[in-house]
Amino acid sequence: MTEQNKKINRRDFIKQMTGGLTGVAAGFIGLNGDAKTRRLLANTTKMIGKNKRPWWVKEVDEPTIEIDWDRLQRFNFSKTAQGGGFEKYVGETEYRRLQLIEENNEYQRIQENIPGYSLRDHAFGSAHSGLSNKRSFLGAQSAPTPEERGTEKWVGTPKEATRMLRSVMRHFGAGTVGIVEINEKTKKLIYSHDPDGRAIIFEDVEKAYEDSEKRVIPNTAKWIIVYTVQMSLEALKRSPTVIAQQTTNLSYNRGSYIQSATQNFLHGLGYQGLGEATLNGLGISPALGVMAGLGEMSRLNRMITPEYGPMVRVFKMITDLPLQPDKPIDAGIMDFCKTCKKCAEACPPAALSIEDEPTWEVEGPWSNFGHKAFFEDSIKCRTYWKEKPGTNCGICFAVCPYSKDNKVWMHSWAQGFVSKFPFLNKYFRNLDDAFSYGAMKSVEEWWDLDLPEYGINTERVVED
Repeated sequence: MTEQNKKINRRDFIKQMTGGLTGVAAGFIGLNGDAKTRRLLANTTKMIGKNKRPWWVKEVDEPTIEIDWDRLQRFNFSKTAQGGGFEKYVGETEYRRLQLIEENNEYQRIQENIPGYSLRDHAFGSAHSGLSNKRSFLGAQSAPTPEERGTEKWVGTPKEATRMLRSVMRHFGAGTVGIVEINEKTKKLIYSHDPDGRAIIFEDVEKAYEDSEKRVIPNTAKWIIVYTVQMSLEALKRSPTVIAQQTTNLSYNRGSYIQSATQNFLHGLGYQGLGEATLNGLGISPALGVMAGLGEMSRLNRMITPEYGPMVRVFKMITDLPLQPDKPIDAGIMDFCKTCKKCAEACPPAALSIEDEPTWEVEGPWSNFGHKAFFEDSIKCRTYWKEKPGTNCGICFAVCPYSKDNKVWMHSWAQGFVSKFPFLNKYFRNLDDAFSYGAMKSVEEWWDLDLPEYGINTERVVED
């Protein structure tokens, strides 16, 4: 069969499938088509200062994972495998063995010029090492304050402030931006201790400050700004190589710049912007992203967004500029994850849950209690990183059916059906397999691609 015939057959198949599934949906609505159902299908979620969300994303009062706020406590980052806990959990002898394997593998692969691990790949992967986008809790504070300019600080309604902030942060490079108000519940999503061991404390003070033991947040700083930075699908399709790792490094570098610029912007308005002092510091990124309405938790035990799937890194900062908070969303993502299991099946060390339902029972001390989730085995994951690729791994992100550039209307259409008709979830998972959307790509081919800026597609399919 020629390539041309393949394309024709695929197009015909999509047309037939569209007609068939539209008929199924119409029948379903006809049988169950009360006013509430029709409103659900017509729902469009708008966020102030944002492009319109897809029609199938709706705001809800509670996220699509269950949370026991009474049981949930502030978590110490040092307990995570990333935060230094890995060495403690596996033991010093095993940790040294894995380190030696990682170093030897890197040397051997460079000598043998292995694609994805060659010298040019490693030079590319370390391109951001030691650059000056330094994270800071208090920010540079180098922008002139209103007082220094001889004027009063900026004042507007929370709605106006939120619109302004989103416009500014999108200009700085953020993908999506959401707001969480700090209360007795959401405060528990702020770490008790940062990755560097300093305690994070809320106090009745006018200005934030830090010393060698703690970082202090004023109780008047009541709003958490949560934002995403897109990663390159083309890079992560080369997981688990250095090329794939580079898009992670780049997104963290960009996230740090956005934080610094936003902190300075807030300083120039007369307000405080308190950011991540260390990599992944301040609070639990996926949880705060979910509460800010940026996405849903998933089988990855990470957040998946309607716009970019899991192809994002999540960042956060705190401010005393009064903002308008967002609500969590329900886009059918967690329900789809219960059926799909594609990421868990593709995980080389089998670190992801294969269970049908999320659970309250954590996998280990690196996970926080108090919410249902598909908890992962972080030790299996980290051990694989060191024993095999010597890099981080993004296979689970890359194979996810939500990891699409959405240039084709069919992808957005399918996501809408998944959201509203969950009985079709298995069908769309099989369709994703049939079209080989989760297949990984050639490493060597990446070097010859003509990619857009940062290797990402910033266009979105927006429903009228």
